[in-house]
Amino acid sequence: MTNPPLPRPTVYIVDDDASIRESLSSLIRAEGMAVEVFASPFDFLARDDLAEFSCVVLDVRMPGLDGLALQEKFAESGRDIPIVFITGHGDVPLAVRAMKAGAIDFLNKPFNDVDLLQAIALALSRVSARSHTRMELADWRARLDSLTPREKQIMVEVAQGKQNKQIAYDLAITESTVKVHRHNVMSKMHLRSVAELALLLQRLRG
Repeated sequence: MTNPPLPRPTVYIVDDDASIRESLSSLIRAEGMAVEVFASPFDFLARDDLAEFSCVVLDVRMPGLDGLALQEKFAESGRDIPIVFITGHGDVPLAVRAMKAGAIDFLNKPFNDVDLLQAIALALSRVSARSHTRMELADWRARLDSLTPREKQIMVEVAQGKQNKQIAYDLAITESTVKVHRHNVMSKMHLRSVAELALLLQRLRG
């Protein structure tokens, strides 16, 4: 399966310092990415149509709602968007807490532009990998849906490592019929071995 190209990435900047918002947006736009800036975490929370291929550059200390609290609200709402934290108040316990909660990086101001761009690239690569996995699983499920009820029955038996003779006995059909259906299953699913089939079914169930 050939995956369609991902759209232009969007980086959301959430920082109460206007000069930081301006400098970061200029830096990131120069790299060919789209940028949206927010002066407060509340403004960002109000945005409910975030781009799928995106990440957030988020200040830790902001009035009203700090960056870690915003990270927690994302987790509670099921929004799975990678976060790169920036802070002018280096704090190891805060950094540990943010990273344990899934942050991509925790950069102390003033930070190197290259370090920020690398963190953003890592964040976007994770989004890309998740997108690829979702498309791959959707493709496998479509192939699975193309099987007939009998083919699905035999697929399960084959994945359990049963031989054709045992499957024929279990389903009260001839061994030659099992062979035909087994071939169809492997052909439709584009698989070469029983081991691949067993692993795929495990993935789809997970």
